Amino acid sequence: MSIPFNKPYLSGDEFNFIRDAIESGQISGNGKYTKLCQNFFNEQYGFKHSLLTTSCTDALEMSAILLNIQAGDEVIMPAYTFVSTANAFALRGAKLVFADSSALHPNLDVHSIEPLINERTKAIVPVHYAGTSVDMKGLMALANTYNLSIIEDAAQAIDNYNDQFEERKALGSFGSLAAFSFHETKNIISGEGGLLAINDNNLKSRAEIIWEKGTNRSAFFRGEINKYGWVDLGSSFLPSEIISAFLYAQLNQIKKIQEKRQAIWSLYDTLLRPELEQFGIQLPYIPGYSGNNAHIYYLLCKNLAQRELIIQALKDKGIHAVFHYQSLHRSPYFKNKHDGRTLTNSDRFSDTLLRLPLYYELESHQIIRICHIIIKTLHGKS
Repeated sequence: MSIPFNKPYLSGDEFNFIRDAIESGQISGNGKYTKLCQNFFNEQYGFKHSLLTTSCTDALEMSAILLNIQAGDEVIMPAYTFVSTANAFALRGAKLVFADSSALHPNLDVHSIEPLINERTKAIVPVHYAGTSVDMKGLMALANTYNLSIIEDAAQAIDNYNDQFEERKALGSFGSLAAFSFHETKNIISGEGGLLAINDNNLKSRAEIIWEKGTNRSAFFRGEINKYGWVDLGSSFLPSEIISAFLYAQLNQIKKIQEKRQAIWSLYDTLLRPELEQFGIQLPYIPGYSGNNAHIYYLLCKNLAQRELIIQALKDKGIHAVFHYQSLHRSPYFKNKHDGRTLTNSDRFSDTLLRLPLYYELESHQIIRICHIIIKTLHGKS
């Protein structure tokens, strides 16, 4: 493809920091660069505690263990999400209860949640799709009323905020726990990688134990105990220093990366919004209470056929555009377990959402070309 969907960005310092990590003599996890990254997240975004993980999937799985999710518990989440959101809780034996998206945005429709809550409901997992904030004011009110835990799936939401409360707060700082991704398709990357943000002080100590294979190894190395052993469930969730060093190089350039991505997003929007609505295409909706971290620029096509037409037209010109999630309640694994509710909006996004290329090195002339092809295609011109 002459214009790929994604291209990982290198800041220039990744190799220098990796070399420094190697030369330090410690490349296993929880060393210098792990601590530098974790401190960055706490200071920049107000998380009470942060633990780097090998993926966002691992951060979600840690959350399920931390909250003692088990067979018989119910966990509410959107059907329009990646399978990791569901797997983390299914692995603990929980019953998954899928909620619909809102009509305007793939995010969870908070108004659809209350009828799904019962005495077995343990947690709600909002997903900040495209980095755009879920209605956290409504969600936190529900959680407080019914004494439910909130785990934010903030995989796509690095460096974005919510303005619904007295002070602007970073996404990932609302729930007891939040999970982030640094996969190569995200704004800030380490190839694979993730973060668990811990905003409930009561969970900090146990989170560290789960992170370290169920041992109190970290407390031992801080000199707090004279030996360490197996004290809880856990696994090897922490990344190596090589991954952390790569991530730290990205974090040092986060302002520059975000400014470029927002410029790309804005150019797409300027070129496409006046042209596409006449064809029944909906452009990204950003609620007034949410910032925009420019993670995804997407089109909501009129129907599946229109989406396929655009994808093929771009492909013919060497441009890779892709659709996104397939509703989990309709998946081969879960469809026989679903309670039969129709999730109209989730299914609509599965059938019509189209993501356009968006990466740091994408140039203005390439964006103009992409938009020109889309507009010509819709006008029936080759």
